[in-house]
Amino acid sequence: MSLFKSAEERRIERDIKIRQGIRRIEKNISEQKKFTDEFVKNARRAKEIGDENQYIFIRNSLKKTAAVRKVLERQLLAVKNALIIKRQAEASTDFAQAMGTMAKEISRMFGEADLVRTQMDWEKAMAQSQSMEERMTMFLEAVEDTAASDTAATPAEVITDAEIDAMIEAEAESEHAKDVDELESLRAELDAVKDKGAKESK
Repeated sequence: MSLFKSAEERRIERDIKIRQGIRRIEKNISEQKKFTDEFVKNARRAKEIGDENQYIFIRNSLKKTAAVRKVLERQLLAVKNALIIKRQAEASTDFAQAMGTMAKEISRMFGEADLVRTQMDWEKAMAQSQSMEERMTMFLEAVEDTAASDTAATPAEVITDAEIDAMIEAEAESEHAKDVDELESLRAELDAVKDKGAKESK
């Protein structure tokens, strides 16, 4: 392993870290969805047994979960947008480097005296492209700081008590409909067995 990493190796490492960060945020969003489903089931149970205190607690937990999920989704969007901008910057850097190489080659072929101004312009462009990587790093850090402060701040209410109640009621109706469908299916199977037995007995 070399002591000093090339610019390409450092770029690949940064890309890997960014992709890992995106996967972690996506995993957290998926977990919030699971938490929501579990809270809804628990709220239905609390309502069934008449535990109003637990019902209110779970409803507040659902509101907090919705707020956390919204923040995570905003963070995911910010990281993905930053990644797009980073790739655009890399494309511009590649172009500038290629043009810089060509400018130097042209200068070598036709003589520096004829292309002094061109070489100065390309060297300036190269210096700008090399600093672009540092500016992108600063941009990503600024996005992370903004996301962190957004998470730390107390989120506004993103879902109302009425919406939570409706969510729980919808889950209860869905479960009830599922139970009815299962009973109908069992009745149909029993009727089929009875009809078959009646035909065989004749």
